[in-house]
Amino acid sequence: MNQHKNETEELYLKKINQVFEFIDSNLEENLTLEEIAKVSNFSPYHFHRIFKFITKETLNQYITRKRIEKSASLLLHQKDKSITAIFLELGFENNTTFTRTFKKFYQINPTEFRKGNQHKFHKIKQQISKNGKVYPSTEEYICILNNLKKWFDMNAKIEVKNIQKMHLAYVTIIGEENISVAYQKLIHWAKEENLFSDKSKMLTIYHDSFKITKPKQVRMSACMILEKEIAEQKMVDQTILEEQKCIVGSFEIHPQEFEKAWTSLFIWMNENNYKKADKNPFEIYHNNFEEHLEKKCIVDFHIPIQ
Repeated sequence: MNQHKNETEELYLKKINQVFEFIDSNLEENLTLEEIAKVSNFSPYHFHRIFKFITKETLNQYITRKRIEKSASLLLHQKDKSITAIFLELGFENNTTFTRTFKKFYQINPTEFRKGNQHKFHKIKQQISKNGKVYPSTEEYICILNNLKKWFDMNAKIEVKNIQKMHLAYVTIIGEENISVAYQKLIHWAKEENLFSDKSKMLTIYHDSFKITKPKQVRMSACMILEKEIAEQKMVDQTILEEQKCIVGSFEIHPQEFEKAWTSLFIWMNENNYKKADKNPFEIYHNNFEEHLEKKCIVDFHIPIQ
């Protein structure tokens, strides 16, 4: 009974993964329930129930959120693209509708978001306290950034290079708290298929940014690099990460320093006038940190660039 239930849930997740990819690639289109249900091979009624169970959002809520988050990413990373071009690209009829919807998510309008968020990642952003005082102050904020840059210079090796095509097996989850479960499932599958060894490389793809998406809604894929494509599997999906140009930051750091590493790497990208491509950042791990003498991760952070 439990095995049948697990297999059913895994089938649902695989179908919904296809839907996620379809939506990501077609945000500018007029996406309908009927059209998207066809991608999953479920009836619209059945699909809508499954989608809400997995995402905790209705289809329309999910699409609207993804469009607004995509607009936020464009505002941050493509400064030369006008706000008008952004909202038209993402299917909003006019600036009024776009601005009203954007403010529901971020409490400020798109222009204020673009001006105020160049480096303001959520753990160090300036906030206004109850007495009206800005914390941290401008001076303290600059000091935090300078200390972050010093830490980065001491801990990171930076390269800009072409990353070769990779075949991946993966399990996708929603919510940062679920990533360890995804890796457990992936490694269990790989061992059952005799594909896992000490040389296996694991990789996390971030389909969303923690800067613009709530942690419980961030979608991530736990991946393992395969030597070649394999037959279709029940428990995991497969994809190809095509060759791409990336900023690669190589670190040997504690797990709690990952956010600091990502923040500083994006700052480096901006200050060196690189532009993020419309592709997902990812991490490649080169060790099991539990086996490291200092419990550190040897990891490469990748930002795809234009």
